[in-house]
Amino acid sequence: MTIDINPREMTSDITPEFARCAQGEQVWSLSWLPEQRLTREQAHAGMELDEILSDPEVVFDDAAHSEAAERAARLGILVEHAVVMLAQRLAERIHRETLPPCLTDAELPPLPEPMLAGWFSATYAPATTGARSQHLWA
Repeated sequence: MTIDINPREMTSDITPEFARCAQGEQVWSLSWLPEQRLTREQAHAGMELDEILSDPEVVFDDAAHSEAAERAARLGILVEHAVVMLAQRLAERIHRETLPPCLTDAELPPLPEPMLAGWFSATYAPATTGARSQHLWA
């Protein structure tokens, strides 16, 4: 794994994702997790997590799974959330690559709503009723 780091950006030699520092601030964001404000150390952990999850050789590697979980915990997310967000970014890139290159951004068809839009919302509440009738439990 090689992550190139300068004062404003982190990039990887194996993944197209990146981290950037906001101009004039010490707040970082990941390209695949843009809604979260991160420290430099968290952004680096996010880049490492992306590299781990991008490596097909570690699919069955328990040590790599532990490292991924530890990096995700530094970001305050689950590994599963990172997998979904990175898959969404991949789908967006594939969507753009399949369109004619002569289209401007304004002419591009809209992307579908991200799978986890609003996932961090404070108003999110799990369902409180089940599919079974209450009389079955009496």
